[in-house]
Amino acid sequence: MAKAQASQEAMSTVADMAPITADRNLPQDLDSKLSKPYMPRALVAPDTDNVNGTWGHEHNNMSVLQQHVAFFDLDKDGIIYPWETFRAFRSMGFNVISSFVLTVLLHAALSYATLPTWLPSPVFPIYIQNIHRAKHGGDSGTYDTEGRFTPANFEFIFSKYAREVPDKLTLRELWHMTQANSVAHDYFGWAASKLEWGVLYSLARDEQGFLSKEAVRRCFDGSLFEYCAKLRKGTAGKMA
Repeated sequence: MAKAQASQEAMSTVADMAPITADRNLPQDLDSKLSKPYMPRALVAPDTDNVNGTWGHEHNNMSVLQQHVAFFDLDKDGIIYPWETFRAFRSMGFNVISSFVLTVLLHAALSYATLPTWLPSPVFPIYIQNIHRAKHGGDSGTYDTEGRFTPANFEFIFSKYAREVPDKLTLRELWHMTQANSVAHDYFGWAASKLEWGVLYSLARDEQGFLSKEAVRRCFDGSLFEYCAKLRKGTAGKMA
């Protein structure tokens, strides 16, 4: 009996003296729905509903984090320049002002960390090969420090914070999530997280104001951006 109790306690995800552990639930059956959910994936972004990642999405042997930004590399030379980012945002439906502001913010924040040299560049390019260096604090932990996708941490986003609908997030829930993930005194990470999730919500929320799990997952591997650009052109099918 004592051994059984010890085994149960060893697997417990709730500590009575820490009520927050009960409030932010963790799924108990991930292993039955997705093989090795705690193992980071380098090439695909799977979840319990898409165990092989996004159907039809080409990874091109890039990490999932590299795939996330590859859409903005319009000439596919491995380097994202500000004018490419601007055009990419416009192709997804952002207006001129928001596209310009987002371009300036992203390249100012990310360019130097990805450069192959110590010398800054006057045109603020982002090098896709080094995009893992631009990973900031206060995020969900879905990307690991090498840019791989960790399915368990992705699932935790929804098990912890999706209250109204299990597989969707409201704007309020997104705010709570980014607040919960913030790191003390990491003001850059706090601002970057708010910006990223705010842009995603603006881009992919549905008519009821929800951000779906599928939209978030496809944002992580970049296929969402391709879908939105095709949708604006009228050439995309319906996203599940």
